[in-house]
Amino acid sequence: MNKVKISLFALAAIFAVSCVQDPVMEESTVATAQTNVAKKFINTAECANAGTLILFVDEETAEAWTCAEVATRSGVEVLDATVAEIGVESIKQVFNMNINREEKMAQDMHRWFTVNFSEEADVEQVAQKFAAISGVQRVQYSTKLQRPEVKVKAVEEKFFTRAEEEMPINDPMLDLQWHYDNQGLQSIYKGAKKGEDINAFAAWKHTMGSNQVIVAVVDEGVKYNHEDLIDNMWVNAGEVAGNGIDDDGNGYVDDVHGLNSVKLNGNITWDRGGFVPDGRGGQIWDGDSGHGTHVAGTVAAVNNNGKGVAGVAGGSGNGDGVRIMSIQIFDGIDGSGLANNAAGIEYAADMGASVLQNSWGYPTDPAQMSDSVYEQYYGVEHAALKYFQTKDNCPAMKGGVVIFAAGNESKAGADYPGAYNEFLCVTAYGPDGLPTSYTNYNTGCNVAAPGGDFAYKDYDYKYDGCVLSTLPSETIDTYTGQPYGTSYGYMQGTSMACPHVSGIAALVLSYAMENGITLTNNELYDILASSVRNIDDQLTGSKYIYPGYEAYGQMNLSTYKGKMGTGKLDALMAIMNVRGAQCVNAVVGKELELNIPSLIGTGDIKVKAYNSYDISEETKQRLGIEKVEFFSTSLYLTCKNAGIGTITVKYIAGGDKVGGGGNTGGKLIEKEVVIVAREANDNGGWL
Repeated sequence: MNKVKISLFALAAIFAVSCVQDPVMEESTVATAQTNVAKKFINTAECANAGTLILFVDEETAEAWTCAEVATRSGVEVLDATVAEIGVESIKQVFNMNINREEKMAQDMHRWFTVNFSEEADVEQVAQKFAAISGVQRVQYSTKLQRPEVKVKAVEEKFFTRAEEEMPINDPMLDLQWHYDNQGLQSIYKGAKKGEDINAFAAWKHTMGSNQVIVAVVDEGVKYNHEDLIDNMWVNAGEVAGNGIDDDGNGYVDDVHGLNSVKLNGNITWDRGGFVPDGRGGQIWDGDSGHGTHVAGTVAAVNNNGKGVAGVAGGSGNGDGVRIMSIQIFDGIDGSGLANNAAGIEYAADMGASVLQNSWGYPTDPAQMSDSVYEQYYGVEHAALKYFQTKDNCPAMKGGVVIFAAGNESKAGADYPGAYNEFLCVTAYGPDGLPTSYTNYNTGCNVAAPGGDFAYKDYDYKYDGCVLSTLPSETIDTYTGQPYGTSYGYMQGTSMACPHVSGIAALVLSYAMENGITLTNNELYDILASSVRNIDDQLTGSKYIYPGYEAYGQMNLSTYKGKMGTGKLDALMAIMNVRGAQCVNAVVGKELELNIPSLIGTGDIKVKAYNSYDISEETKQRLGIEKVEFFSTSLYLTCKNAGIGTITVKYIAGGDKVGGGGNTGGKLIEKEVVIVAREANDNGGWL
């Protein structure tokens, strides 16, 4: 994958060439004007779509463009003159202000516009002309999203090899999905260990999903008529398929199963491609790989239907699987730009999704990125993601959650947007429970999940240790040049780890709904980050990059220690954590040590406690708490009164510093703890 190179110094370089000076102006005045223009630029033109700019404007300009009968004629002289000079073809708001207008205006989303002009025009010169207008506050090039490079191993549908009575549901390939229930079979992967999975079988005893939970898969298009997905696809009840009309008036035509944000319509595709230069004078096939369909199957392939594979939250076979909404950001060889990508995320929020599944990102240099740089360079996308988190689309949760893959460059830093401190970012481990050779790690990484790993045996690569899920049979395999010809196959990557976490998030919401519990999105983030098993204790020594292929090299496992996130997410533990805040017992008059890491996962998780906590005045008075001290990883307090009260403690999921501002770091998580204080002789013990 080519990297989107972002450099703060590149911005200055854009303006290194002097403009023609007005002879009546002092040199210092010209320099100041050029500096002010330069400050408006959000990113560079590298990897930008031709013929498009994204502008963030002031209120006056936004109103002028919004109210104008013809957007290119706003009535503002300087704007109209610039538009005419450039030959602008269209100006439109990035976000759909006909839905949830007041909410979006409160977040300044109405001030983002896309300007389209001839692709033959020099996009940098056009950008400078707009930046010179006082009402234009920021200018953003429409950076192209870049398709992740994946390897796919299509396989024919297989049937049970384990006794059927051992299996909780009847999907015939379930026993090959080690990532749900790992039996430690060496035939699947050399070094595989029993129990290195998400513990799905145990979790399914409590819930298997709810059709009121919608997960938006932001990816390649999802094959909505796939035999193992069709019954769990989200359906826009207000739209009639294929009639070419925007039946529900939401601004998009035929958006029955989601949005093609590349084309900004409902025509979801998954099998497009074309020949592109191979860099050696020839051509190679490029395009859709089935990535979105594969991700969707891990989240919610239909369970217990006697077909193919199972999904983490695919239901019990009674129509109760979570629903998949497809937000297509790649269409064949085309990828959506930032504005269209932002519009797709906005669509998911407006149409009811509560979990945003993102197995994509920008593989940037960690030394050049930080949360504040991301906010600046990808401002329109950041606005859409933050908006998604504000929407109350699930009866069991206030707000939405955003989950990203960490990236597959084997580097010490997650890709953005996943690395941003407000989202959850997922690293990958293999069937041995150890980090994979490709996973990004360290800064910005919050939790680990199965991503799969190739092995090498009998002089050939083996895929059984990868993640098995759904595929579009008609999509072209770029390695063979032929259609897959089957509806199932293996992939590996943090792209595959991420939907395990999104699926568990959906299971948690399903369980909460079934039990009349309402969470906040911060509480769900806490559940996902703290319902984990230890990974750090295993990270000693080394392992071969491809087990069985000793000549390829080894991984030093200590490199990953403390850098894979809080630990390995466990679905059963997550569901159990929905039942209520954790209780800690205290004896009246005796100092209580509240060790924060002991409250995470299995109690042996190494997380950084954050030197901040919240105790209401009501709790202080009820329990007679007069003094609270924080030292190392613990709070120390003494309750002078018997009773019950709550304390909110904080910890950092991934790393030892919080992301934000000029750094990349972990996500700050809040956990509510119930303090139960009793007299020492109260009932002889705890209830």
